Amino acid sequence: MVFGRERVEYKTPDQVRLMRRAGLVVADTLAAVRAAARPGLSTADLDAVAVKAIADAGAAPSFLGYHGFPGVICTSVNDEVIHGIPGDRVLAAGDLVSIDCGAIVEGWHGDSAISFVLGAGGALDHTLPDDDLVAAGADLQDIALVRTTETAMWAGIAALASAKRLNAVGAAVETAVELAAELGGGEYGIVEEYVGHGIGSAMHQPPDVHNYRTAGAGPRLRSGMCLAIEPMITRGGAETRVLEDDWTVVTVDGSRAAHWEHSTAIMENGIVVLTAVDGGAERLGMFGVTPVPLD
Repeated sequence: MVFGRERVEYKTPDQVRLMRRAGLVVADTLAAVRAAARPGLSTADLDAVAVKAIADAGAAPSFLGYHGFPGVICTSVNDEVIHGIPGDRVLAAGDLVSIDCGAIVEGWHGDSAISFVLGAGGALDHTLPDDDLVAAGADLQDIALVRTTETAMWAGIAALASAKRLNAVGAAVETAVELAAELGGGEYGIVEEYVGHGIGSAMHQPPDVHNYRTAGAGPRLRSGMCLAIEPMITRGGAETRVLEDDWTVVTVDGSRAAHWEHSTAIMENGIVVLTAVDGGAERLGMFGVTPVPLD
C-alpha cells in the first residue's frame, strides 16, 4: 500500500517477514565481513566475503549495480564517511572501518551498517574495557566515536516506539550525540547531507529520516512503515565532499567518521529491528523498549 504526498510504502505483516529474512542475511554478512577483517587484507577482499555470504544465503545484493555502484558492500575507511568502493586499499591496524550492506529476498530489501576499529588481529570489540582496548593498540577517541554513533542510532530507533512524528528520531539522535560530547569532552559532527530512509520493495524510499533536529514535525508514524535509521558522525566538522570516483564521501577536515544503520519496522503493537539478530532486544532494552515478535 502506498499513501501520502511522499508516497510512503506501508507493508503488510507478511511483507515485513520477508524483509526480516533479508535483514538476517545482511546481519550474517556483516558478521562474516567483520570476522574476516584484519590488517593486510584489501577492501576488495572484504567485498569477496560479502559476495559469498549473500550468495550462500540464496539472496541478491542490493548495492551491486545500484546507480552503477561496483561493489556488494560499501567499505569506508578513516575519513571516508560512506559509499567507499571496495578495491585495492590495504587495511592497517588502527584503521576505523565502516561497512554498509544490503540484500534482497523475494524482492524485499534489508540494509544495515557497522563500524569498528581494526586491531593487529582483527576487528576490536568496542564494548571491551578501555584498558583492554588500549593494550590492543586502539585510539580511544576512535572507540568513543564508534560507541557514540551506535548509541545514537539505537536512541533514534527507540524513539520510534513511542513517537507520533518522524522528527522524534533526529531529535533523539542529536541528543545522544550531544550527551556523549558533554560526557567525553570531545567534538562530534553530525553529517546532514546524507540521511536515513524508508526501505521495502526498493532500497531507498520516502521518507527521509534526518539524524538531527528539524523544524517540521515530519510524517506521522504508522504501522507498516519500515525505516533505515543511520547516523553518520565525525570526530570533527560535519562538512563533507565527494571524491573523484563520484561515490566516496569524505570529511572536509580529514576527521574520522563512523556509520551505523539498522532497518526497523513499525508494527501495530510496537517495533522490531529487522537487521538485528535479536530483533533489537538487547540494545532497545536499555531504553525500556521491547521489540515485538514477528512469528
